[in-house]
Amino acid sequence: MKFVDEANLRVEAGDGGHGCLSFRREKYVPHGGPDGGDGGDGGSVYLIADHNLNTLYDYRINRVFKAERGANGAGKNRTGAKGENRYLPVPVGTLCYARETQELIGDLTRDGETLCVAKGGYHGLGNARFKSSTNQAPRKTTDGTPGEVRELRLELKLLADIGLVGLPNAGKSTLLSAISAARPRIADYPFTTLVPQVGVVSAGPLRSFTLVDLPGLIEGAAEGIGLGHRFLRHVQRTRLLFHLVDAADIEGRDPVAQIRTISEELERFNPVLAERPRWLLLNKIDALEPEAVDELRERVVAELDWPGPIYTISAIRPDSLHVLIDAAMNALEAAAAETQAVSKESVSGSPDDERA
Repeated sequence: MKFVDEANLRVEAGDGGHGCLSFRREKYVPHGGPDGGDGGDGGSVYLIADHNLNTLYDYRINRVFKAERGANGAGKNRTGAKGENRYLPVPVGTLCYARETQELIGDLTRDGETLCVAKGGYHGLGNARFKSSTNQAPRKTTDGTPGEVRELRLELKLLADIGLVGLPNAGKSTLLSAISAARPRIADYPFTTLVPQVGVVSAGPLRSFTLVDLPGLIEGAAEGIGLGHRFLRHVQRTRLLFHLVDAADIEGRDPVAQIRTISEELERFNPVLAERPRWLLLNKIDALEPEAVDELRERVVAELDWPGPIYTISAIRPDSLHVLIDAAMNALEAAAAETQAVSKESVSGSPDDERA
């Protein structure tokens, strides 16, 4: 199935059912009276996050979705049936915007989470609702209200722990296939990866993280050049970035220049993303002498004042990959523990503590 991470659609909630105008008529019953029932509420439209989905492709085919209308009321004080709600499954990580105003309606980040995007109409009232001591035969009813109609824009941001960025042919797909069960396309020409690829990396029993490989970025990607700009949003939710660099300079690209290019594109796309913890991975060291690898590391530190960790790796050297995986897993667990501690502290804090 084709990977699609944006879609526009129209949702229409069901109208409320109308109230009924009816009077009781029974043989041998001298006193009748109003017995018109209320209508039923219209069905609402919901988005529901489903971890089994990873694309919005279905919403490129079908663009209009309607919930069921509420039934009208009937005599003998019978209430109309409520309209069935409509549930639209979307991938976990989907954001929903109002297309006219670009207002964010909601963000579905957990499996099974629901979001009401169009509220069903309210039911109308039957004439039995309006009887009183002074009006024993009311002929008044109300109609159900219309359901909401909205134009929506869905945007998918994949949920992954670590994002993998780099220039084309830096070896991102090879690295992903080496440390996970993902099988992205690998070839010796640029842009072999056309859509984001997600893999699960195991770091031991009950320890794993997800890694997303993005299509290669090139200079000017933040302004729309190349393919990578379309998918940079998918690393906005990651907690850590792997910046992969072709250290062997096989295609004549200076490694330091490669690092500068990606750093500048991240800064242009989103300054917050550029400040995300980023580890530098000098790849393809199997093609270099150990002395050349050491010289390159020293040059990176000297010329770029690189603040984060630097790892030298090769897809054909499992020992270098094991060190990277263990370090990444430890960093993610430490970040998760810190976030949990901060969350508990904020929940346990009382108003009295704040006033103190």
